[in-house]
Amino acid sequence: MTLTSELQQAIEAGSFSPAVAESLKSLTPGVYCFHKSWGTGKIAAWRLATGQIVVDFESREGHSMQVRYATQTLQPLCPGDLRVRVFRDAVAVRLEAESLPVEFIRGFLLDHGGKATLSRLSHALIPKVFDAASFKRWWGALRKKLKSNRHFHFPSRGTESIEFFHQILLPPHEDLLAKFQAARHLKDHIATADQILKSLEDFSQEKGEPLRRVVLQIGEIAAKCRKFRSAQALELLLAREAICSRYKELQLEASPITIADILRAEETRLPIIFSALPSVKQHRVLDILPEVFGEGWKKKVLSLIQGVSWRAVASIARLFEHRGALHEFQRAISTSIMDRSVSQEILYWICRKRGGYFLQHLFNANLLVDVLVILERNRLDDGRRSRLHDLLLEDRALFQDLLSDANRQTVRDIVRRLLLSPAFDDMNRRSLLARIIKIHPEMQNMMACERAGTPQEAFTVSWISLERRKAEYDDLVSRQITQSVKDISTARSHGDLRENLEFKSAREQHAALVRRKTELELMLANARGTNFESPDLSQVSIGTAVNLTEVLSGHTETYSILGAWDGLPSKNIISYQAAMGRVLLGKHVGDLVELRSGDGQLQKWRIDAIYPFENFELLF
Repeated sequence: MTLTSELQQAIEAGSFSPAVAESLKSLTPGVYCFHKSWGTGKIAAWRLATGQIVVDFESREGHSMQVRYATQTLQPLCPGDLRVRVFRDAVAVRLEAESLPVEFIRGFLLDHGGKATLSRLSHALIPKVFDAASFKRWWGALRKKLKSNRHFHFPSRGTESIEFFHQILLPPHEDLLAKFQAARHLKDHIATADQILKSLEDFSQEKGEPLRRVVLQIGEIAAKCRKFRSAQALELLLAREAICSRYKELQLEASPITIADILRAEETRLPIIFSALPSVKQHRVLDILPEVFGEGWKKKVLSLIQGVSWRAVASIARLFEHRGALHEFQRAISTSIMDRSVSQEILYWICRKRGGYFLQHLFNANLLVDVLVILERNRLDDGRRSRLHDLLLEDRALFQDLLSDANRQTVRDIVRRLLLSPAFDDMNRRSLLARIIKIHPEMQNMMACERAGTPQEAFTVSWISLERRKAEYDDLVSRQITQSVKDISTARSHGDLRENLEFKSAREQHAALVRRKTELELMLANARGTNFESPDLSQVSIGTAVNLTEVLSGHTETYSILGAWDGLPSKNIISYQAAMGRVLLGKHVGDLVELRSGDGQLQKWRIDAIYPFENFELLF
C-alpha cells in the first residue's frame, strides 16, 4: 500500500482531519525534522492504523508520536540544512567549518534567508560539532575575516542578525553617510548621527571631510524643528558639536543655530525639554548651561531637578560641587523637603547614597517621614509603585541608618503613619514594622495599642485645617470610595479575574482609599480645633509668633507656631509637632536656641519677642 492510499484510508476512517493529513505529507518516512526539545531527527515510519509516526531522534531512537501532536511540533528540514548535516556527520561539518569558514557561514546564512543570529549558529554547532570553548575560538578568528569582507554586515548588538549580501556593501562609514542623507524622519537622523559618533575612527583617513555635509545638514534640520521638537534639535546639535570637536577643520564660521540659541529661546520650557532628553545627553547639556546662562545658571539648573531621574540629580549635584556652589544645592534640596515638594527620585538618590557627605544632615528619621508622606501622596494619585518604594523594602539596612538616632516621639509618628499608610500592602507593612521593633523594641506595645483601638493622645489644630481635613474625608466617603466600588464592578465584568489586571488595580485602589478613610477617622477623632485665642505670651506656645535673631550674622526671622496640620515652611509657619516647633516651645524672651539652617548647619538664635499670631489669611 502506498503512503498516499494509506493516508486516504486513515482520513476516511476518521483517524484525523484532512488538515492534519495535509501537514503529514511533509513528514513522510526519510524526511528530517526538528523538535525544540529533542533536537534533530528522521522520520522512520508511519503507523497510521494506530495514529502514530516513528521518529529517530539523536537521543530517542524509534520514538513514537501521535500524528496530531507530531504535525504541531515537528519542523521539516531540507537535506542541506546545517542541523541535518550535523545529525548525519558532525565530524565532516567540523572539517568544513575549519577549512572553509567563510564559505561555511555564507551557506548557513543563505539557508536562513540571508541572515541569522549568532545564537542560532551556536545552537546548531554546540555541542555536536564544537564544545563551547572551541566554538568561541573558531568564531573569534572567523569574525575578523567576515568584518573585512564587504559581503557581510555585522550588527551593533549581539542579539541582532548577521547578514550576507550578494552585492558588495559600502564601507561602514560610507553606509552611515548614505543612511543619514536618505533618512526621512527626525528620529532616524538622530539614530544615524549617534552611530556616526560611535564610528568616527572610520573617517580618520579622510580627515573628516565626508562629514562636512552631515554637519551642515544637522544645522539645517535643527533650525527647522527648533520650536516644536526642541529636545530632538538639541540631540542633533550635540552630535554635531561632538563631530566638530574631533575634526577642527569642520568648525563652522557661521551656523544657522547653536545649542545656546535653543536653550536661551526656550528657557521657559527648559524643564520639559530637558526631561525629554536621554540621560546620557542630559549630562552633556548640564555642562553647557553655566556657559549659556552665566550667573543665572544655578536658578536654571535647580528648576530642572524635580522632573529628572536620580542619576540626573547626582549629575546636578556634581555640577554644583565642581562649580563651588554646593551650598545653594543643599539649600534648594532642604527647602523642597521641608515644603514636601521634593520628587521621589531626589529622595531615592538621598536614601541610596545615604545623603552623601554634603546632604548627611538630611539623612535622619525626619527624612523617613517625608518619604512616607510622598509615597502615600503619589500612591493615591496614580496607584503605581516606585523605585523609592522598592528601596525601602529591599534595603534592609536603610531603616537602621535612618532611625538609629531618632527620638521616641518621631518613631511613634513613623509607626502610626506606617500602620495606616496606603502605600504598602499588609505583608510589606508588617516587614517594615518588624524592622522598627528591632531598632526600638519599646514600640511593640504602642503597635498593640493602635491595633486594639486604644484612644490616642489628642492634638491641637486650627479650625481652618480641621475643616479642610473634614472636607477631604467627606469627598473620600461620598465620591472617591463610591466611584471605586463602581470601578471594581466594571472591571469584574471584563472576564477572568485571575488575569484581569484592571480588576486587581481597582481592588488595590479601593483598599488604599479605605485605609486613608480609617486614617482620617482616627485623626479627626483625636484633633482638637482652636482659633488660637489668648495664647500664653510668657513663653513660646501654640498660637504665638516669635521674632528670632541669628547671633553671629544679626539676620532676623519671624516664625509662627501653630497646630499640627498648619505647617507651611515656605511662609515660616511651623507645626508645634515639627522638630523646630518642639525646640521653640516653652522658651522665653532672651533665651538662645540652636536651629538647623537650610544647609544643615547648627546656628544659634536669640528670641527677641513673643506675640499672638494674627495673620490667619496665610492659612487659606
